Amino acid sequence: MAILQRNSHRSQISLAFLSQGTERDRSLSELRLFFHRMPKIDLHRHLEGSLRLQTLSEIAVEHGIDLPSYRTEDLRQYVQARNEQPDYHRFLAKFRLLRRFYQSREALERIAAEVVADAAADNIRYLELRFNPIALSRAQRFPLQDVVEWVTGAITHAQQTYPITVRLILQIGRDEIPRVAEEMLELALAYRQRGIVGMDLAGDEVNYPAHRLAHIFRRSRYEGLGVTIHAGEAGGAANVRDAIFLFHAQRIGHGIHALEDSEVVRLLLERNIPLEVCPTSNLLTGAVHSLSHHPLPDLLALDLRATLNTDDPSISDTTLTDEYLVAVTAMGLGLEQIRTMVFNALEAAFLSEREREALRDQFAEWNEIHLSKPL
Repeated sequence: MAILQRNSHRSQISLAFLSQGTERDRSLSELRLFFHRMPKIDLHRHLEGSLRLQTLSEIAVEHGIDLPSYRTEDLRQYVQARNEQPDYHRFLAKFRLLRRFYQSREALERIAAEVVADAAADNIRYLELRFNPIALSRAQRFPLQDVVEWVTGAITHAQQTYPITVRLILQIGRDEIPRVAEEMLELALAYRQRGIVGMDLAGDEVNYPAHRLAHIFRRSRYEGLGVTIHAGEAGGAANVRDAIFLFHAQRIGHGIHALEDSEVVRLLLERNIPLEVCPTSNLLTGAVHSLSHHPLPDLLALDLRATLNTDDPSISDTTLTDEYLVAVTAMGLGLEQIRTMVFNALEAAFLSEREREALRDQFAEWNEIHLSKPL
């Protein structure tokens, strides 16, 4: 069973992964353990796509939310997308369901804290967590500022318990009206001392080009906030170009369709703009047809600054450990490419240089011992 289909000449992975049966299973188990122990960075994870199924069930019971079943296993078919036909809009629709469970301040704070706990359990040392306060406030008519206050407070408290650094990105939907989006920017600026480091544009890039919101992101950049834009996921390379020129993006969420246009690839290289790649999510949204044909190896071969991320762990039923495992077993990447993506993420993080240097120190020893030689 030839798992290493692409870039096998560059791979440093042991030939054990080409064998059959028990030996191969043992090798995969060892590789998973290796990536679990590896310190990691996740730059692209959505709060609303990171609920625990057990928590969802308990909140539903507490608040009387009508569900077909309250058993955790039964809820998988409604929350997770793995057993469904890949579809971009069906994937996005999951968020409408999950936002029903932000029923109270306590529920919101619990969910936020559990996201931090789950990331720390996966040995993620640095997490940039994005959330949409507008959508969460509308779910129960909470004041917008209260939602930001609750989430930032819960995240701050959780970091005192777990060995992880978390920063927050406020997300604006592509279909949002400018007035409300401007209010979001003001909140981001007001809460910078509470861990908010950037702004994100997300949502349906097929039907909402969102040029009317570009000035808000240009101001975000001017004010010193990081700017990341979902583009080139379901849409084409032109959306990546617009994200750079119109929105002044410093990072691109997904961006995998940039390869369709050599001029866009050149633009990403010239401006040194990182891509936040999320392979399992790309498969489940239909952005790619199989993981073995995912463009991540090609992005790296072109020296684009690709990073590896989870997107929505609950919907995709994944962890960052899983994403690294997939990168090796389904895409044929080797440890040098894994190392490159980890350090791409470190350099792309929306951090001050002092904070980045401290993070470099955390990763330097692991790199020296484990990522500088074959498995």
